[in-house]
Amino acid sequence: MPATSKSLRRSRFRRDIGLGLVAASLLLGPLPPVAAQSGADRPSLSSLPSLGDGQGMTLSAERRMGDRIARGIYRDPDYLDDPVLVDYLQSLWQPLLGAARDRGDVPPELSERLAWELMISRDRRVNAFALPGGYLGVHLGLVAVTERPEELASVLAHELSHVSQRHIARMVSRDERMTPWMVGAMLLAALAAGSNSQAAGAAIAGGTAAAAQSQLNFSRDMEREADRVGYGVLTGAGFDGYGFVTMFDRLQQASRHNDDGSFPYLRSHPLTGERIADMRARLPSGPVAPTAAVASGLAPAPSAPAGGALRLELPKPGSAATLGAPMAGSSGPVLHSLMASRARVLAENGPDRMRAWLTQGQGATATPAERYAAALSAHRLGQREQALDLAQRLRTSIPPAARPTVDALLLELLLAPKSGTAAGAAPAADPSSNLLAELRDQALAGTTRASAIYGAQAAMATGQPERAVARLQAWVALHPRDALGWQTLSRAHAVQGQTLRAIRADAEAHAAQLDYSGAAERLRAAQALPAAQRTDGMELAIVDARRREVEALLRESTRED
Repeated sequence: MPATSKSLRRSRFRRDIGLGLVAASLLLGPLPPVAAQSGADRPSLSSLPSLGDGQGMTLSAERRMGDRIARGIYRDPDYLDDPVLVDYLQSLWQPLLGAARDRGDVPPELSERLAWELMISRDRRVNAFALPGGYLGVHLGLVAVTERPEELASVLAHELSHVSQRHIARMVSRDERMTPWMVGAMLLAALAAGSNSQAAGAAIAGGTAAAAQSQLNFSRDMEREADRVGYGVLTGAGFDGYGFVTMFDRLQQASRHNDDGSFPYLRSHPLTGERIADMRARLPSGPVAPTAAVASGLAPAPSAPAGGALRLELPKPGSAATLGAPMAGSSGPVLHSLMASRARVLAENGPDRMRAWLTQGQGATATPAERYAAALSAHRLGQREQALDLAQRLRTSIPPAARPTVDALLLELLLAPKSGTAAGAAPAADPSSNLLAELRDQALAGTTRASAIYGAQAAMATGQPERAVARLQAWVALHPRDALGWQTLSRAHAVQGQTLRAIRADAEAHAAQLDYSGAAERLRAAQALPAAQRTDGMELAIVDARRREVEALLRESTRED
């Protein structure tokens, strides 16, 4: 297919699923003023529509709308499931979600019935978005411009508060004529406004033009409410509340010098002087001292991802699924700088900038973040040996709290195929094979998502697929919505020659991303295997039960569409 045709198809595809990639608050028109809150900044839950009482959008309707949007996002070429960034973002998200629960912002019903799933987009623009049903996400550009974990956490807390306060449902209840399809249309128009003003005009045109345009105007009351609630969530999670102010200042200064459309977050979340002054007024006489855990580089112990690419489920007290912090030292500024570098490199497509980062990171005075960017850039440029050298030098100079992140990078580099070598292979004569074995064993014993995925991949690359299967089966049992976990398990089963199990795991990967049609097709394919490949009676029973469940979900989603 000609490149021009491919580009056109991709452009149309991104337009069609665009309703998913936009801040939900873009939809919120002026609402009645929010009552003043207490000194503790706890929102009054009585001011929200009662859940399920018929006032406005119900939780079930909101979740269904979010699921429909999420299905499109999963198919977007810019959707990114990066295990390392997933673990890092979880280390920020889980304390925020825990604080929101403890404050009463996320009551049990909201916690259980919304998705609480975070998604990453490769987009270099500075933006974050919240969607119906508890789906939230960030662009790599946002991670890249932040300098400290509390700055990124402040944005996440703000977006979390848009969800916890059910702003979309409140917007719908404000206007009885606002049907779900109109909300979806405005989400599409809002996305277009973030990337192409002409496309936005076309999307808004039509019989609902006036309504759509009015909803693109951000509600000052909603912004103030998200700021107030978000600040309480941020500080309640142990982060420095000063992160709100420094993030506001950073965005404002950057956009002032670079008003080229790279900061759509500012269009959907305008930084008025009133908002900035309000945040400054909430701070004590000086920056809030972080809690001992944050100051030492150890965030409040969050749970590991609970499924999906970034499935966020608030851990229940005493739950066995709470595996501890995703990364040791995950809230430290050094680690944050590494993750900002990773986001910057992964968002870049042009080789020139990657070559510049590679040159900068090779200098004697290069910072850890610069060296990390150089190693990852060398990897993406196909310079494997140089990437390994830089990563190993970084490993010997990094603080212990950030070592697991560098080890994950080393595994990523070691697992990349050498020129003329099959993917994942590690020749016995390779001097790096001992390091690969060491990192493999360390990862397989780890509790993070990155360690489970990379450890399993390393086990397969070194001829030990049975270890990969054992680790991943334990992982997906706890995290059934982890599509990448299921995909990797499918590969491991295939290496072992267990075709039935491989196909079933592939079907579960489709189901985890709400592709029920694909999942049902794979499960039917498993049942149609020759008799010689269907000797596992228990697995066949699981396949049959899952096929009926998935087909029921497919019928339900088809009715909704």
